[in-house]
Amino acid sequence: MSVIAISSRQHLPGRADRARVARPRTGPTLTITVDLTSKAMSPRLSRLLELLNELAESGEGRLAHDRRLSDDEVAERDGVADPRVVRILTGPRVVRQGDRAVPLTRIEYDLLLFLAERPRRVFTRMQLLNSVWGYSHAVARTVDVHVRRLRAKLDTPLLTTVHGVGYRLADEARVTIEP
Repeated sequence: MSVIAISSRQHLPGRADRARVARPRTGPTLTITVDLTSKAMSPRLSRLLELLNELAESGEGRLAHDRRLSDDEVAERDGVADPRVVRILTGPRVVRQGDRAVPLTRIEYDLLLFLAERPRRVFTRMQLLNSVWGYSHAVARTVDVHVRRLRAKLDTPLLTTVHGVGYRLADEARVTIEP
């Protein structure tokens, strides 16, 4: 309870029931450190803490001790990429998992990108052959082989088998597509 951070940027008006997307700070931040373990608080220090709490409750400031940081926020703060997140970089056609580049073949990359761009949709093997491979005269089990190899290269379960139908991106998959 010793650090209080207050951003000087204006908060955008919005609906209270809608979660806001975290954005990088665009303005300066004031950080105040208060030692609360020493002797009793003076009336002036007590009043300062009351005012800071009012700022935090109004949304103009944030008490760092009021909430725990999520795993993503801790990783971002420490400069470490989360190993559970798979990033598809479309410009250089690279896939990264955490800090590690995942070596994929052209078809594995295209298959992962195709499914990541269409979450929660199930595709048959023939649909995947047409959309990813560009033709349908190959054996449908070719898709199974590429899915198996893709799963082996990634440490997180990204692809779900829908028995009797085909494949889709897993609901719990943490995939981002970046230019």
